[in-house]
Amino acid sequence: MTTRGSALLRGNVLWLSVVSLLNDAASEMIYPLLPIFLASIGGGPVILGVIEGIAESTASLVKLASGWLSDRRRRRKPLILWGYSLAALTRPLLSLATAPWHILAVRFSDRIGKGLRSAPRDALLAASVSADRRGRAFGIHRAADHAGSVIGPLVAAGLLLLMPGQYRFVFAAALVPGLVTVATIFARVTEQRTSGDAGPAMPAAGSVTPSLQAPAIQDAGAGTRSILPVLAVFALFTLGNATDAFLLLRAGQLGVSVVAIPLLWALLHVSKMTFNVVGGTLSDRFGPGRSIVAGWLVYALVYAGFAFGTSIAHAYILFLVYGLFYGLTEAPEKALIAALSHEHGRGAAFGAYHFAIGIAALPASVLFGVVWSGAGAHWAFLMGAGIALVSAFLLPFALRSHTRVPA
Repeated sequence: MTTRGSALLRGNVLWLSVVSLLNDAASEMIYPLLPIFLASIGGGPVILGVIEGIAESTASLVKLASGWLSDRRRRRKPLILWGYSLAALTRPLLSLATAPWHILAVRFSDRIGKGLRSAPRDALLAASVSADRRGRAFGIHRAADHAGSVIGPLVAAGLLLLMPGQYRFVFAAALVPGLVTVATIFARVTEQRTSGDAGPAMPAAGSVTPSLQAPAIQDAGAGTRSILPVLAVFALFTLGNATDAFLLLRAGQLGVSVVAIPLLWALLHVSKMTFNVVGGTLSDRFGPGRSIVAGWLVYALVYAGFAFGTSIAHAYILFLVYGLFYGLTEAPEKALIAALSHEHGRGAAFGAYHFAIGIAALPASVLFGVVWSGAGAHWAFLMGAGIALVSAFLLPFALRSHTRVPA
């Protein structure tokens, strides 16, 4: 990593990254096994879609409120602490589940925790670095998050090799990294007082086309309203972006064994981790809009690949390439929202962003599950690819419309 990049690894960028690593290690000990465990207690693709859709939509509703509340109170850390604490304490309760509705209840509680923490955390992270380094800061944070998502499945796979079929023990063991997560927030993350950031910094002149830049705005009140066209396109894309649990089911259809599923999930997160810092850097240099469009095109290609895949090798290759989509979109999307908002309203802007993409998660996952069950995985994945292509076409127009919103 460059000296400039290394300078970011301090303060809240460092410790929020550590927190995400630990939290995702706990979460991803469980998540790759959840579709298989759900099937063992009577749940199929439609039930999986309903559970994941309700869980993510719940998180989105809470994110909208928590972002606004953190702006109003001008304190981000308490909501971050409570959000991670709730998730750490509820996730291990999956070890007691005996029916699909038990899994829904735990996932519902876990996602409330995610909703409480996400928007305040993103706003705190954006306030902790200068505007021209936000893409890299978010990239580092997401890379750490995915590093935890590598560690978690590897731990789960190791435990299952020692104790075959003992999913419940793996779920219970997730309590340990969860508690360390909470302790790290309490001891190391610091509140960042607002600095009077008057507006977003732009990429270097001429580095991107105007329609894909993050245009400046004049007041915080207009900020959240004026990003509605962008949020609408994000929501449209999400309609074709169902839970990644379906990718795990598809991998099983292509011949990947149950024991190898956590390893495949870890491989995906190695790819995400690798590409996230690169994507954040490209976002700072060329503008986040261009990076997001490229990422959605990659997504369309990968989903088409899952539609036509026929072998284990295809599954591994597609999971590796899928990480590029995340690298080109995760950090740039957050950098774009930060650029389109002002510091005093940034929590609400991030809340609106998380709400828009999350509220579309319920119909997305249910629709994907219904199409899969009725017409087959082939058509479900082609549907996702088509929606991604339409979204990539519309985003430049949404960003151009932003420049016409009056201050």
